[in-house]
Amino acid sequence: MTQSKDIYRHEGKITREGREKRNRHKGVTIWLTGLSASGKSSIACLLEERLFERGCHAVVLDGDNVRHGLNKDLGFSKEDRDENIRRISELAVLLTTKGIITIAAFISPYKEDRRRARALHSGDFIEVFLNCPLGVCEQRDPKGLYKKARAGELKCFTGIDDPYEEPEASELVLDTCKDDLERCVDDIIEYLAKTGILM
Repeated sequence: MTQSKDIYRHEGKITREGREKRNRHKGVTIWLTGLSASGKSSIACLLEERLFERGCHAVVLDGDNVRHGLNKDLGFSKEDRDENIRRISELAVLLTTKGIITIAAFISPYKEDRRRARALHSGDFIEVFLNCPLGVCEQRDPKGLYKKARAGELKCFTGIDDPYEEPEASELVLDTCKDDLERCVDDIIEYLAKTGILM
């Protein structure tokens, strides 16, 4: 589909810099990637809560939640997964450029999709790889998805019959097999402080 030439950007009077100064933090997207059951949603929710307690404007974009609305028309084929991440990346950019800390919790199994998401953000992007072995994730299996995938009831499931391409240069790598939830969130907040995201 070709984009219309009659579409124009409309800028409001409140600048990103003004929002960031008032909120005392920069806008950024924190992209949590990892296998199903590696801890993405749990970390995202606690991180949002901890940032909120500090007075930060933070919002979570979660894979399952987004598929209930914005991306409910997409399945789990390679093409649909690509489009899922493309839409989320564009939404995250809109939020981040308004000075919001956007926490994106998505398996996002393909390196190219994550590369494109990073490129859209022009530097306002922190990739956090939740490094947890397939065997551990499969033992956790809180939604019973691995069991269904192993039984052939769930097709195109990442880690079973679809690949997960591990990041090679994430800003942060969290060992969610060994470190507890609090420690993982502490590590992210420490990184945000060290890099000047939190003022």
